[in-house]
Amino acid sequence: MKSNYEPKPPFIERMKKLLRSDFEEYWKISQTEPRVSIRANTLKIPISDLMKKLEDKGWKVKQPFENYPEIMIVESELKPGELGRALEHLLGYYYAQEIASMLPVLALNPKPDEFVLDLCAAPGSKTTQMSAMMKNKGTIIANDPKLDRIKILASNLERCGSSNVVITKQNGISLCKNLKKSGFEFDKILVDAPCSGEGTIRSSPKTLLMWNINAIKSLSKLQKILLSSAIEILKINGEIVYSTCTHAPEENEGVLDFILKKFGNKIKIEKTNLPIECVKGIIKWDGEHYDKEVEKSCRIYPQNSNTEGFFIAKIKKN
Repeated sequence: MKSNYEPKPPFIERMKKLLRSDFEEYWKISQTEPRVSIRANTLKIPISDLMKKLEDKGWKVKQPFENYPEIMIVESELKPGELGRALEHLLGYYYAQEIASMLPVLALNPKPDEFVLDLCAAPGSKTTQMSAMMKNKGTIIANDPKLDRIKILASNLERCGSSNVVITKQNGISLCKNLKKSGFEFDKILVDAPCSGEGTIRSSPKTLLMWNINAIKSLSKLQKILLSSAIEILKINGEIVYSTCTHAPEENEGVLDFILKKFGNKIKIEKTNLPIECVKGIIKWDGEHYDKEVEKSCRIYPQNSNTEGFFIAKIKKN
């Protein structure tokens, strides 16, 4: 890792406290680049046809999960920029997406004809994944507050042929309030929340330079309001997946603890069934004691799964 990307001592101290004996293994893999992974876009091409096209190009491709053949690891050494310049990418046959980033949508499991909200949608990796799982049926509201990000989202939706998506540009909290006033309720909601990005240092070492404990505290407040607002517009028996690409408990279990206290028996956390190793959520951190239910959430660490780091929780409304 480049010297100007050296981690700040408080970050190392926190990760050692969180991981204990696993820290050395975590830090070792964190200084390596992540594997190249892609997701076959079944809206455009059968998985077997894409496999053949990629193999004909000389790419060595592996499908690591039997139940999710659309997830692929490219084991060949590619030329710089080759992944994004390949004709198959330009035609929308695949989406370059890190495996851990695909998992929140697998946990949510959106189905054809459902009404789904993607509250923090850009750049569209998870939106296009949901659209494919829904076979372009039903409706996805894909929201983002920033125009430059919406342009990228729209471009990716068009490239991937995702035609069951309506884009909205609004602050996520305001959008939920407006939808509630209008009587809209959703079968499923994805809250892939803005976060401190601690889990992405393999692909973006610059995150270490930007890391800031005050940012974590500020983001935690935003995440609590975002998730609370989303729960308000979820149908009874509907499901929300809350996810972040950070390890910070304040942004993960702390947020779940907050909504459990706020909504009481109106919601419950459900266990997720994912194809890689999940470490259960923690219930004690920095003097805080979280509701035992948060143990049902899933912590994904790079040293366990050779992916980026992620946090995923599935919430059901009673």
